[in-house]
Amino acid sequence: MKELIIGDLVAKVPIIQGGMAVGISLSGLASAVAIAGGIGVIATAGIGHNETDLKTNWNEVHNRVLRQEIRKAKAKSNGIIGINIMVALSNYADCVKTAINEEADIIFSGAGLPLSLPEFLPEGNTKTKLVPIVSSGKAAGLIAKRWIEKYNYIPAAIVLEGPRAGGHLGFKKENIFDPKFELENLLPDVLAQIKPLEDKYNTAIPVIPGGGIYTGADIYKFMKMGAAGVQMATRFVGTFECDASDEFKQAYLNATKDDAIIIDSPLGMPGRAIRSQFLTDVSAGQKKPFNCPYHCIIPCKVKTAPYCIAHALCNAKEGNLLEGFAFAGENVYRVNEIVHVKDLMDSLVAEYNKAEASDKA
Repeated sequence: MKELIIGDLVAKVPIIQGGMAVGISLSGLASAVAIAGGIGVIATAGIGHNETDLKTNWNEVHNRVLRQEIRKAKAKSNGIIGINIMVALSNYADCVKTAINEEADIIFSGAGLPLSLPEFLPEGNTKTKLVPIVSSGKAAGLIAKRWIEKYNYIPAAIVLEGPRAGGHLGFKKENIFDPKFELENLLPDVLAQIKPLEDKYNTAIPVIPGGGIYTGADIYKFMKMGAAGVQMATRFVGTFECDASDEFKQAYLNATKDDAIIIDSPLGMPGRAIRSQFLTDVSAGQKKPFNCPYHCIIPCKVKTAPYCIAHALCNAKEGNLLEGFAFAGENVYRVNEIVHVKDLMDSLVAEYNKAEASDKA
């Protein structure tokens, strides 16, 4: 299995653990993945949801906890630690500045086009790499062009998320199950958009697909197509080191193939989650009244939303699935045991090697 090289960073195992917000991937999971040779990722959205002063000091709370989690992850591991920061966050700029000040290795940014991300990087700072998350070749080309022309910054890598991922999806609802938007069909376009830039600037811009990638054989397939590595999230919930509650993990273990459903998020975009009584109640028109003290996500339709998605996801993370729900990828039904991150990574490498050997036989 080839190493994943992003600038001067080298991941022995070419797997990025996808950022899972509202406390699912914090320093516990991220450091374990980094120790095992991959790239561990802390997600910022909702990171301070357990703090007692959240409602009165929302922005500072999130930056405080983000600093703490980065430092914890670095204390546990000398591997690669990335930070996932959604463009849609109302405190996006502050989270980016905190991640850079704490010398995070990589910032992954999606849920919107991170067109201005390089402006936060101090001149001469080569420590923190900037990586946009996109859902199309067009978006990859647009972001790369803007970063180069306005900031003289070439994307350190590109993450391509397909429609089989969990959480909020960067696709129209009618395109989620359209074969034209399968990850296998999106990857060549992104590679084609990036190749001229690699040639022009004589530098590598790794492209890393994610969303529905589950086995080592899947990793081999995409790397054979030209990917430099892969991003995986759903499988890492099924680990002891994942920062979610046991009840949250059990929802993954209990999920059937039909339980991974597409929902209409209060953010105005589709998402993929595990079917729950909470979501059934919402679909039946039983709204969950709430007051929004901080408006954490810019596009959230606060006045018309049937529920607070931040509270629902926080409840689920803590194990209260009656008052919330769990985001998950399409392959959640395949998670059938809880394992250690190291064992998961080893099994993925073994599966990759077996697929490669079989292909070359």
